[in-house]
Amino acid sequence: MYKLDDLLHLMARLRDPKHGCPWDLKQDYASIVPYTLEEAYEVADAIERGDFAHLREELGDLLFQVVYYSQLAREEKRFGFNEVVDGITHKLVRRHPHVFPDGDLYGAPDMGKLEEAAVRQRWEELKAEERAAKAAGPVQLSLLDDVPVALPALSRAAKLQKRAAQVGFDWPEALPVVDKLREELDEVLEAMADGDAAAQAEEVGDLLFVVVNLARHLKVDPETALRAANTKFERRFRYIEDVLRDAGRKPEECTLEELDAIWSEAKREEENPSGC
Repeated sequence: MYKLDDLLHLMARLRDPKHGCPWDLKQDYASIVPYTLEEAYEVADAIERGDFAHLREELGDLLFQVVYYSQLAREEKRFGFNEVVDGITHKLVRRHPHVFPDGDLYGAPDMGKLEEAAVRQRWEELKAEERAAKAAGPVQLSLLDDVPVALPALSRAAKLQKRAAQVGFDWPEALPVVDKLREELDEVLEAMADGDAAAQAEEVGDLLFVVVNLARHLKVDPETALRAANTKFERRFRYIEDVLRDAGRKPEECTLEELDAIWSEAKREEENPSGC
């Protein structure tokens, strides 16, 4: 079987200035980013579908992205793949003092056992210490500085809120968030009544931000929840198309009431697949 060193060798060959692949030689960090995002989503999709045969392949594709960036950095004499491995290993050892109490990857484990909440709290404290250490001067870094802008909007909203909650800027429970949700919905309706397109866009954004906040309080990952909702919508809409195709009809030939009736039928099929 090929090993990691073989993959690194392959990447170097692809980027060889004389005998490499023309397409790979044209790439840079920015041009590879869309492929990285796509591969990460394909990993998530394989997991959600329980398709473990494809998961192995998708993980390989995602690993190749890391190898690609590392090769680009090595060519510029910034760092190489080994430095990436070294950095993440050091960081994870440091952030798991309950597993590596003496900071030694191969040292004896701590015989005590911490609760998950305590582990998560210590994890956040260590991350905060790391952010403070990165400060280039006496000016304190914002808690939000290293929340990646390129994250999906729902995930980034949840991460921003979680960071702010670390200093107490948060509702204590979910019910006040529901009240805020109703308030934001009223503001959307007001913007709709005014016919102000810019205000409508802003208020819908505020509404989505509060929905994320509610999801966070309910310990629901908003990105995962929306992906599941997308999958459910797609499944039920395909059911509508299949029923109409069997009847020799097209969706655009039906009224909304007819489409909604078949949608309800799809829901009933999912809730009671045996028909009992």
